[in-house]
Amino acid sequence: MLMAERHQLILQILEKEGKLIARDLGLALSVSEDTIRRDLGKLSKSGMLQRVHGGALPRSPGAVRFSTRPQASSIKIAIARAAIKMIHNGQVVILDGGTTTLQIAKEFPLDLKITVITNGPPIALALAEHPNIEVIIAGGRLQKDSIVGTGAETINMLQKIRADYCFLGIYGIHPEEGITNPNLEEAYVKKMMIDRSAEVIGLASAEKLGTATTYTVGAINNLTHLITEKKISAKILEPYKKQGITIMQV
Repeated sequence: MLMAERHQLILQILEKEGKLIARDLGLALSVSEDTIRRDLGKLSKSGMLQRVHGGALPRSPGAVRFSTRPQASSIKIAIARAAIKMIHNGQVVILDGGTTTLQIAKEFPLDLKITVITNGPPIALALAEHPNIEVIIAGGRLQKDSIVGTGAETINMLQKIRADYCFLGIYGIHPEEGITNPNLEEAYVKKMMIDRSAEVIGLASAEKLGTATTYTVGAINNLTHLITEKKISAKILEPYKKQGITIMQV
């Protein structure tokens, strides 16, 4: 079997199974485990999958650059509106930087009286004219591709906060590999947001589930809630429910 044919077959198996184990894949394709590891390495470098210990997972299709991400899609609006129903006057809310959390900011009713902490300049700007929301910016070094504050100053600011809710943008999430992000400094910031919040609500469209990327934010049981799409099957969501996460499908 030619390498290109093998790579195509590997991707087809990954799409069907949702996970690859190098040892089993070598037996199935009648090649050595070393050959499979080299194949997975090449496919990972080309962005076709995410290498993990012992095999590979689907790579999250989410765009890294903020400017290239879909903005007010119907699913982002539905997720945002479901998130807002959880919030009550007087609460302190962390909004992670991102396009879905930006949609939450845009959907806030004018009579809502809360404090929002965010590392996302677009979110702060969207709330600048809101009459009843106090906005605190967790600044730091601007991560230009994702338009969020990162680094020691951002983390130090978040350490001083005790929030009721954190609404966390999800890049990749998998029952075994946990919550992941392609940027190390963003991963550190997200972890601190989780640590400083009583409840953590993950916001994930269908294509983010079952995927992984480079840096670990935390285990999936760091989430108390997950808001995602109606079309996702009960079978896919079952491992998340087993971890005690409340699933909301919109």
